[in-house]
This record gives sequence, structure tokens and C-alpha cells, in this order.
Amino acid sequence: MTRVVLLGASPGPDTSPTGLRLAALPGNPTVAERLRSQLASLDPRFATIESGDVATALHALADVAESATESLFIIPENSVVHDELIYQITKTKRGALALVAKRPRPEVTEEEQQQEEEEDDTGPDEYVPIDEAEPEIGLERVEGLPLRARIGKSGRVVSVGTAHHAVTRPNAILLGPLHVSARNAPTLAQTCRDLAAMASTFGEDDDLVQLIVFGLVRNGVSVGIRGRRDLFYRRVTTQEEVNEAGAEIIGIDEDRARLNNAVKGADGFFTTFFVSTYSRFIARWAARRGLTPNQVTLISITLGVAAAACFATGDRPWMVLGGVLIYFAFVFDCVDGQVARYARKFGVLGAWLDATFDRFKEYVVFAGLAVGWVVSGNGDDIWILALAAIGLQTTRHLLDFSFGISNRRKPPSPLPTIALDAPDDRELRQKLTRRKVERSQGLRGVLKMWTKAGRFRAVHWARKMIVFPIGERFAAIAITAALFDARITFITLVIWGSVAAAYTLTGRLMRSLV
Repeated sequence: MTRVVLLGASPGPDTSPTGLRLAALPGNPTVAERLRSQLASLDPRFATIESGDVATALHALADVAESATESLFIIPENSVVHDELIYQITKTKRGALALVAKRPRPEVTEEEQQQEEEEDDTGPDEYVPIDEAEPEIGLERVEGLPLRARIGKSGRVVSVGTAHHAVTRPNAILLGPLHVSARNAPTLAQTCRDLAAMASTFGEDDDLVQLIVFGLVRNGVSVGIRGRRDLFYRRVTTQEEVNEAGAEIIGIDEDRARLNNAVKGADGFFTTFFVSTYSRFIARWAARRGLTPNQVTLISITLGVAAAACFATGDRPWMVLGGVLIYFAFVFDCVDGQVARYARKFGVLGAWLDATFDRFKEYVVFAGLAVGWVVSGNGDDIWILALAAIGLQTTRHLLDFSFGISNRRKPPSPLPTIALDAPDDRELRQKLTRRKVERSQGLRGVLKMWTKAGRFRAVHWARKMIVFPIGERFAAIAITAALFDARITFITLVIWGSVAAAYTLTGRLMRSLV
């Protein structure tokens, strides 16, 4: 469950356009009516905060955060937004997440771009080294909001300024929607009370969301960032802006964005290029016809068992057919998750079935391959390889599970803090620089270098493949069984699986020691 907090008119230049209507949308709703109907599914009794007086608004938000037992989704009332964007923001696993828009970039030469990348990993907009840049009060406006936030390539807000708190080289605005996890709700409550006590220091154009993020960042909360990407968000204040927003939002294919979001972004090479390119359309077709994720899982299991039966014959034509069937068993294994994400049908049973029967399909196929080898008159020593493949894969899954549980218990690394009344962010940036240096030494430095190497496309996909994920395993089974024989299949699985186990175990030992 998510606690929704709807902000009224911002203390800055925005006014709440409750009476302005989106004539381009069905039903001709007002901006406020449409947003409230969108939020009702998240929280039918959401909190509404009238933010005409910033101190009063901050105290009210503190009260909501103090009593919250779930995550909070904060959004201005004058927002025109896609449902899918609301969904994606509220489903984040980050402790805090803000929707941002970067400052429009001027045209730069290739030489200037290279210089920019070398100077600072946060990507400066001017060409003075960032250590020499003076903090400033952002006077430039983007989409009607003051440019007073600094975001970095690390994927979070580095610092935020106000009308009286300078920020070093601002490069983004905070659009409005803000998600704060339940674990950060107490910090949010205290931050809002502290900000309310210094409300007289803020300016008329300071936006309430900007002030909240300003306080959270200075209090050491990691506020992640995301852009609008292929979805729509805009704050509106006049009928002209409402008309423009209505025309823009209906011109964007929200369903396509939702479908694309149904595909996991961290899949392996084989899954990304040989399955997900079309499996999402199967998922949409299945969801629109009422198929549940569990029903798709059963299709995948059936195909896996059929593949094992084909392999068990030992005959070449059937081995080829088995390879085709195991490939499509994996395709539907991807489709069931995509149906769940597209149709938003999640359940504990479905997650358990998916994880359990992935292993079942693999192991029954191993058995089918071994049986096929034996019935073809090649001897029963193949079972040694089959058991080695099963044992290796079982061990890898146990290690994956145990590391995942242990890693979730590890508290996040704390970020530096500075006083809310510090006039600029220099002290914060100095602390961040020292933290960066400290985390670049020893094992942390090695891991950081390896992480940075992932920016190169070849390294990125090599790292994806070396861990031998399920897509690569099913591809290896399908190809080697269809073209060669079961012995080659098991040798491939054992060798590649051993390399993957050594690589994964080394990385996890290093991460456990830092």
C-alpha cells in the first residue's frame, strides 16, 4: 500500500488549476479531478495538503510522514501525468525517488563533450572544472521551475539549492512527483519540521517539493532520479498549458510504454536479443485474452516436459524438435513474468511456481538427455555428467539465494550530511569527494573499476553472459542437443557453469569483504 500526499498550490509561482479542463481527454475532466481519480487506486483516502503557507504545509507533511507505515507518494495537484508513470515511480525499490528533467543542453562540439566527460563524472554544463566552480543561486527557469538541483551520473540528486542556499552548477529541476520509502518516512518527518522552523529563509519561488528534497539530501538520504522517458508529466497553471498538455499526452502511446516496461531491463544477452524482441507482444496478446501468469507458466512447463520427452528418444529428428521446444519453453517462461508486469497481476503463488518450475524444467530436460543417450546404446556413464550438471546448478542456486538474503540485511552505506542552514553545498561536495576517494581504494576500487568497465558495450554483454543465466543455459541446451549430442550438452553446461560459479563466487566474496 502507498500513502498518497496531494500538494495544493505550491508556495512558488504555481497555482492549483482545479477548474481548468482537459478538453482533449474523454469526459473533459478538470486537472484535479483526473489526478484524484488516478490516485484513488493507490490510496482511496489520500492526504491533501494546502501549501499556501510553506511552514504550515511542511508541518502537515511531517504529521503525515510521522504516522505513515507505508511508502509515501507526494505529487502536486496541478499535475498532468500518465498512469504508467505513476505506477513506475511508486514501484521503485529506491529509498527515495524524484522525477527530474535535465537542463536543455546547448549544442557542443565533440572536443567540448570530451572535455566535459573528463572533468567530472557528473557531467558539467560549463567547461570550468567543477572543483573551481562557485556555488550559485539558480536563477534560470526550466518549465516554470527554478533550476536549483544538481544530479549526477551516479543516478541520484547530488545537491539542491533554494533562493538563499547556493548549489554548485545546477543542471536539473525537480518536476514534482516524489516517492519516499517507509524506512525514510521518519527522516522525512523530522526534515519537514526542521525546514518549517527556517521557513522565513526561503524565497517566494522556492517550490515545496524542491525544499523537501533539499532537506532530505542534506540529511543524508539518497534520492534517486528518473526522467519521463517515453511517458508524460507536466505541471500546468493556465488553460493554454492545459490544452498543450492534453494534446501531448494523447499523442504518446502509453500502452507501448507499459509493454516495454513489462520487459526486465537487466536480462542477459540471449534473452534481450533473441526473446524479448517479440515475447512482449505475446504477453500483451495473452493478457488481453485473459490468460493469467500462472497459466502461461503451465504452458512453459508443458513445453519443457515435451522437450525432455523428445530428447529421451535419442533420435536426431526428435533431438532437433526438443531443441525447438526447450527454446519456446524459455520464451513462455519470459512471457509469464511479462504478463504479470503488463497486467499487474502479481502473487506469491505465481512467483513460487515460476522459480520452482524453472529448476524442474532444467532437471527434467537433463534426465531426458541422459535417457536418450542410454537408449541410443552409448552407455550409462552419461549419468555422471548429468548429475554433475544438476549438482553444479543446484549449488549455484543455493549460493544465489543465500547471498541475496544476506545482502538484503546489509544496511545501505550512509551518505554525508550538512546543516540545513549552511549557505551553500561546498561542505557537502567536499565530503562526497572524500567518500569517493575512500571508496576507490582496495577491493572497493577494484569493484568500482569493474563496474565502470560495464560502460563499454562489449564488456557489459560479456559480463552478462559469463554468469551463465537461464537464457544462455537454455540456448546452450537447445543448440548443442540439436546439433551434437547429450554428452556435448553436459560438457558445455559443466564447463560454462564452473566458470560462471568461479566468477560469481569471487565477486560476491569481494563484495562481502568491503
